Amino acid sequence: MQHNESDSQRPGEAGQVVASGALRELWTNLLSTPQQFFESAVRHGRPTSDRAASQAVFNNVFLHILPTRINRHALHVRTTFGLGVITLVLFFLLVVTGVALMVYYKPSTAQAYDSMKEIHYIVPTGRFMRNIHRWSAHAMVLAVILHMARAFYTAAYKGPRRFNWVIGMILFVLTLMLSFTGYLLPWDQLAYWAVTIGSEIAESPRELTDALGVTSWFDIGGLIKRLMLGANQVGEEALIRFYVLHVVVLPVVMCIFLVVHFWRIRKDGGLAKPPESTDLESGQQSAESGDPGAAAQAAALEAPPGAGGSAKTYGLMAVVRGRTPAVDRSMANTVPTWPNAIYAIAALSMMTFFVILCLAHCFDAPLKEHANPAVPENPAKAPWYFLGLQELVSYSAFMGGVGIPTIVVLGLMLVPYLDREKENSGVWFSGRRGRRVCLLTALMTTCSVVGILAFTINFGWLRSWFPNIPQLMITLVNPGTVLLALFMGWSFAVTKQTNSTRMGALAVFTCFLVAFAILTYFATVYRGPNWGFYWSHSDWPVH
Repeated sequence: MQHNESDSQRPGEAGQVVASGALRELWTNLLSTPQQFFESAVRHGRPTSDRAASQAVFNNVFLHILPTRINRHALHVRTTFGLGVITLVLFFLLVVTGVALMVYYKPSTAQAYDSMKEIHYIVPTGRFMRNIHRWSAHAMVLAVILHMARAFYTAAYKGPRRFNWVIGMILFVLTLMLSFTGYLLPWDQLAYWAVTIGSEIAESPRELTDALGVTSWFDIGGLIKRLMLGANQVGEEALIRFYVLHVVVLPVVMCIFLVVHFWRIRKDGGLAKPPESTDLESGQQSAESGDPGAAAQAAALEAPPGAGGSAKTYGLMAVVRGRTPAVDRSMANTVPTWPNAIYAIAALSMMTFFVILCLAHCFDAPLKEHANPAVPENPAKAPWYFLGLQELVSYSAFMGGVGIPTIVVLGLMLVPYLDREKENSGVWFSGRRGRRVCLLTALMTTCSVVGILAFTINFGWLRSWFPNIPQLMITLVNPGTVLLALFMGWSFAVTKQTNSTRMGALAVFTCFLVAFAILTYFATVYRGPNWGFYWSHSDWPVH
């Protein structure tokens, strides 16, 4: 039998061809890996259509909390001013910079201050990280207050959003607690004495129990202070408790309520926006100007509610009777969330980040001398967001530090359940009448607060006139309680005069907001040593 030489080479050649093909395929796969990775992560590909854009939002674990489409008015700057997004970005900055600072911080009274100096002067970019953290904390408190004011003045607490307003109030309290617990961690004079003032406010119920003569067996103020500090004074136990609360407990609780807050925004009908009549007018104007597709949108908006819609709610599990905020909502005058809302959120995030970076670059976070209980600060002032309370505490510790704040927070939580007028959300001050009520209320509040402060500075209060007056009378009748009664009376008068609970709610919220601003400014600028009144810092007595 003859052996064919060419046949003997075929198996090797075939193996080489196969190997060469596998290598080419491996190289091709390597080059296409980025595209394949993108397609595996984004299941519906690039958002080249409205449907694909909706699917990109709906099926993304981070974006699905947003609606797939959003009303055009919700993207306008004047609608929300982006305050919710700004607050979330600031919280994110606090988490990131806080984790970075935790690497070098030592939570003990013997090492905390030295670790802060090490972060400030030795750790690369440590001072910058601390500055970002400090400015983000202050900016977040301010952003939360402004966000609450925006939601209130646009009636975003009405209807199905009532519970979410309560969640927002809880987030406001958590924000204050986060800032306050972080205030002690540097363990310098500023931190030590600010928290000492806070602990005295926490102990203020003892003023009431002392007046009633029950402190010996019911010392609720002392109990609160010991739970807060772990001792009778600010020390090692207090620092450990504040550290654990600041870096673990409060951030976790904050994240839980933030998720609920954003989820309820979507489930309760989305962001507050002007009523459909405004949408109709804008659609008609666009149609008259020749905007393509605007005529169809205007025609859709003119359709009566429920026309072509459903009287039932269609869900994934069943078809049930009744309606949710999403039923019969017109698709007209809406745009896909991707990329419109995503671009707006990105722009706000970059703007917020840029502002904080500029502040952190230009202004250093303060770091005073090592905490010394034997050398008190004079004046010893609380953080700026508690200075209004400190002014009220100077008249009555219990009512200024516990009573009035509790009444205000609970009262604002109840507003959505007391004001049930049927009204569209998204209109600032509920129209011209509301603007007039808020303006008159702001003027009345300014005159009242300034008048009370001027009166107490020049003539004192009950203790100055009657040295032996019972402490219970001082607790119940002081400038803070007088202002509270005046504001409540004004709110009731506005409600009766306008025959509107919404106008009454606007009045009482404006009272609290303006009073908070004036008291904070007054305590910051005009209070000096021994909490005395001085026109300027140069008038302070020389030690």
